[in-house]
Formats: sequence, C-alpha cells, structure tokens
Amino acid sequence: MQTNDSPQGPTLAMAEPPSKTRKVDPFTGLAVFFFLLAAAFAVAPALNAGLETLAGTMLLVGLAGVCCLGLFVLRGPPEAPAETEAGADAFLAALDEPSAVAAPDGRLLTTNAAWRGAMGTAARLPKSGAAASSLFAALAAARRGDLGRATVKSGGQEREALVSPIGPRRFLVRLTGRGSGPLALPSSAMDVLNAVAGAKAPPPKVLDAFAAASPFGAALLEGEDPFEARIIEANPALAAVAKGGEAGQVFGDLIEPTSRLDAALRLAEARDGHAPLEVRLAHDPSRIAHLYLSQSPGRWVAYLVDVSDQKQVELQLSQSQKMQAIGQLAGGVAHDFNNLLTAILMQLDVLASRHPVGDPSYEGLNEIKQTSMRAADLVRKLLAFSRKQTVQREILDVGEMVSESEVLLRRLLYEDVKLVTDYGRNLPHVRADRGQLDTAVMNLVVNARDAIRSHGGGVIRIRTARVTQEEARSLGYPTAAGDQALIEVSDDGPGIAADVMDKIFDPFFTTKPVGEGTGLGLATVYGIVKQSDGWIAVASKPGEGAAFRIFLPVHIAPVAAPGAEPVAEPAAPKRPAARDLSGAGRILFVEDEDAVRGVAAKLLRARGYEVIEAASGEEALEYAQSHAGEIDLMISDVVMPGMQGPDLLKQARQYLGSAPVMFISGYAESEFSDLLEGEKNVSFLPKPIDIKTLAERVKLELQKAA
Repeated sequence: MQTNDSPQGPTLAMAEPPSKTRKVDPFTGLAVFFFLLAAAFAVAPALNAGLETLAGTMLLVGLAGVCCLGLFVLRGPPEAPAETEAGADAFLAALDEPSAVAAPDGRLLTTNAAWRGAMGTAARLPKSGAAASSLFAALAAARRGDLGRATVKSGGQEREALVSPIGPRRFLVRLTGRGSGPLALPSSAMDVLNAVAGAKAPPPKVLDAFAAASPFGAALLEGEDPFEARIIEANPALAAVAKGGEAGQVFGDLIEPTSRLDAALRLAEARDGHAPLEVRLAHDPSRIAHLYLSQSPGRWVAYLVDVSDQKQVELQLSQSQKMQAIGQLAGGVAHDFNNLLTAILMQLDVLASRHPVGDPSYEGLNEIKQTSMRAADLVRKLLAFSRKQTVQREILDVGEMVSESEVLLRRLLYEDVKLVTDYGRNLPHVRADRGQLDTAVMNLVVNARDAIRSHGGGVIRIRTARVTQEEARSLGYPTAAGDQALIEVSDDGPGIAADVMDKIFDPFFTTKPVGEGTGLGLATVYGIVKQSDGWIAVASKPGEGAAFRIFLPVHIAPVAAPGAEPVAEPAAPKRPAARDLSGAGRILFVEDEDAVRGVAAKLLRARGYEVIEAASGEEALEYAQSHAGEIDLMISDVVMPGMQGPDLLKQARQYLGSAPVMFISGYAESEFSDLLEGEKNVSFLPKPIDIKTLAERVKLELQKAA
C-alpha cells in the first residue's frame, strides 16, 4: 500500500461500484444443466406432434420459463460487498473525526458513526445553500489532486470540511477544526490502508470548466518540468495572449528564452508556490505576463495573464512619483538658493557704488556678478523642472513662435548639422509663457545637436502641427483630450539606449562627457511642459534617432454672448520703468532671511524710504497693529516659519487699509495665488532680485497708490 502524506492526504484504491454478477456453486450448476436437458427431451415429442395446437404453444411457453429460471439459478445469489468497499468501511471506522467517502456528484458511498452523529443519515452531501457551493468548489479542487476546503454547519456550528482524493472517483470528506492541516492517521487506519492496495489520485486529464472559459490563458501540461512539458489542452484565451497553445507544443516555446531561463530559476527557488512568475512573451518580448503554475503528479496547470498595460501604468506612476519627489527637493533647494543670490546681488550693488568703472576692484566685482547671474539661471532651471517657476502666460501661435526662434537656433548649430523646419497648416493658438517655450525648444535642439555630432553629423527637424485626440494618443499622449498643438524636435542620430530611457528627464542625469553638460536641459523641458499643462513624449530606437514631442492644449478664445461686444483676451500689465529710484514713504519689510532683509532695508533707506524690519509674520502683525494707518507699502516673503505671507496679509489688512502689498518669493506666483482670493492691490516680484529692480517696483507701487 502506498500512502501520500502531502497536503492532499492519503490515497486509497477503491474500485468502481461492484457489478450485479452472481457467483454459483459448480455442482449446482451441473445439476441445473442436466435438468434443463431432460426437460428439453420431454417436450420434444409434443412439439413434433403439432406446434400449432394450443397444447404445443403452452409447452413452448413453459419451456421458455424453465430456461429463464435456469438462467437465474446459474447467476447465483447476490454477492457480498467488494473487498475495497469493506476496506473503506474499516478505514472510516478507524478515524475519530466525522468522515465519509463521496462520489464526484456528492453521493455518499459510506460514512462512519461520527459522521452520522454529526450530519445525519442523508445519502449525499448538501445540494443547496452556501455549504453546497463551498463543497462543490472543494470537490473540484480535489479532482485536480489538491486539498479542498469547505465550510459546513454541524450541530448549529460552522466546521471546516477537508476533501482529499483517495482513488478513482472517490473522495474522503472529513470534518475538522478550523485550520487543520494534512490528514494525520491513527495506527489502526494505517493498518487498514496497508492491508488494501492503493494508488495516488490520478492527475487531471482535461481543464475544468472555469479554466476553459477564463479570459486569461490556461493550459494543461504533461511533464515534470513545466517549461519543457507539452500542452495537452489549452483554452482559446491562450492563443490570444501568447499567439500559440496548440496541443503537443512545448509550453516553454511561448516564453522569450532569456525570460524562460530566469523564470525556471525563480521557480526552483520559490518558497511561495502561489506567487506569479513575471515573464516576457516569445511573439513580442515587449509584452509582459504573469505565469501561475499548479502541479499534480506528472501534470501542470499553467495560467498566463497579460499584464503589459498594467506594468506600463505602474511604470508611469512610478516615474511620475519620482519626478514629483525630485521636483519638491529641487524647488526647496532653489528657494533657499534664491535667498542667498538675492543677498549676494544686493551686496554687489553696494560694492559697485563704491568701486565704479576704472577702480582696480571693478573687474573682480563684475566677474562675481556674472557668476551670480549664471547661478540664477541654474536656479531658474531647477524651478522650471519643479514647476514652480514664475510664468507670464500669453496667447501664442506655435508656428510663429518657432519661426521667430529659428534664426537663433541656427546659430547654435555646427556646419555638419542641418536644421529643417516643417510648419503645418491650420496651426492653433496656445496659452503659455513664450520665454519658457523658447527655452524648451532650444534645449531640445541643443540636445539633438550634441547627439548627432557624436554620430558624425546629421539633420534636426522641427515640426509643428495641429493633431486630433486620436492622433495625439497614437503619438504618445495616452490621456489626450481634444485637439492638441504639437511641437516635435527629432534627429537622425544614434537614438536613446533603452536602459536610460526612464532617466532622461531626471535632473543632473547626463550621458555627455564630464564638463559638457549639467544634466538639466531635458529636466527643464519636462518642468516647462508640465507647468504649461502639456505633455511630453519620447520615441526612440537605438540607431534610428529620437523624437521629442511636446503637446499643448489648444487655446479656445471665449465667445461673446449674442449682441454683446467681443470678449478681449486678458493682457499682462506692462509697467513703465521708473527713472528716479528715490522716493518717500513708510515700508514694512517682512523677511525671515537676515542677509536679505538687512541689505534690502539698508539700500531702500539710502533712497529715502523709512523701513520697518520684521523677521517673522507674527512680528510684522504687531508692527502693523502699532502703526495702523501709517504704513504705505508692505513687502513680504511668502514662505516663512510660522505665519506665512498670505496669512499675514489676511490678518493685517484691517491695519493696512488700502495700502499696496508686494510679495517676493523664489516660488511661482501660482503656488499661492489661490490663497489671495478677494485681495486687492497685491503684486508679485520673483527672486533673485537686485536693488535696482526692487527700487523701481517700490516706487511704481507707491505711485499707483497715491
């Protein structure tokens, strides 16, 4: 007797239900034979005398009856139950738990006393209700060679039923406590099993109805190694997923070779048999699938689920989260750096007034100022990437914008690099910051120039067009809504390697040699496009060049109501430059950075203003209250420890009256503009700033309020 101590439990060989054949004693059979022979001789003369007579007919009927009676005698009395059924009874009797042997349709073939005490004397398992559904699923699992689990009610309490295969079309059902594991047999039951010949449950021969009709690929395999096993049967979905699955085909041929080898190694090391194996499909290695494997003796059931779209969404989400985190870091660094640059530039203004042109120190101071301006440009790139740069949106024609920039772009190229432009028809308008878009296009052209220069020269193409929603989605903008304005910069260079494709927009990442790039060009483009409510897509194959596509939403001009005057597009206010930078008035200057506040207040006092300095929002609120109605202008930073600039304004407005307020910040105005809803006489000045710019704006604000 062989036992299987796997979770499926033991196996017990049990034949099909016994036939109705009777056994007969040899001597009895011989006596009946001679009796029939004598009867035949006895009736023969009557038959010869006349078969058409009534007596002959009756004799014939009697002879037939005698033959039937002899046949019944030959078959003998009913036989006793088969030894295997007797073995099953003895096996169940040796178990303490309520146990029964069931057929695949739920009929109970035999039960022990504990089962009858717990479940009654019903001839089959429950046919309806939750218990029936649970037991049906458990029987289906047992048919596959697995351990089935179900929940049934016994004595008003829920108990767990374990269903194990114990032979051809025979299943052991036993009621246990919750969480019971493999079947543990007492010695008496083991003795019974050892006395009865047994075999393991047969492996499945066909897919069950669920797998056959499932929307994901399923296949029944024959062999010890699932990747070398051949397909016995496959559902139609497997052909749609893997473009294969014919009977006799090696299952591993559906998987890309390198991925198949990796999956085989992971399967050998796997501890959790239910964990999916991620594989790439042979017909298209870009398609990713999850492979689930279930084993039975000599057979495997494989499930293949295409998760390519899911993986793409996961990658996009991961990339978006990474870029957002880096953007927050870059924005914070840029904000602090702007404060330092503001202090440096203002101190340079002080020193420049003491060391005019011709002074020995003038050249050194001018060099420091140029370096500071380069640092300020670096900060602007960081702010653009983090989408916190100050923007001045206007209505633009993308064709005209690129056309006007073409002359400058050609100056950036070398003799072995050719620039080709293609302006489509019916080009739309967009609402964006012109300076930012010029910067984005220039960075893309410079990036393409450097790529094809390393390839021995080539062509850069700039294409502008109006594309529909469907065209935009086919070109790489998966969530496009409505028509889009397209600006495409492409080249015929070496292309972008697949292993760096997901890093190209990361700040400070570059494939250029040391000293030839900061790694902020594409990061800046990414931030500008996102801040303009657009999308950027990249298409590239090694050796075939690269194409960067900027999608911007088409601007739709507001339509005036019938009979009303046309609605004018809002224009950015233009302030005339003030020539005389001196003035008079009381200014409340709020800045938590001491270096910025101190030098700015000093320079404003030198131009005739009275300046009250406050290092925090709480301190500024006290000054505003003590000088209620006497402050002509409040200048405040936006982001400060404790009370923020917008909160300060809301609480101090009752003391400021109608006095103008000017916010200075390294962040974009849009970052806090929603906090100023309903406020009037509020302006914004981005950092870094020099004293000339600050003095001009102060005088203009005071003149407006006069």
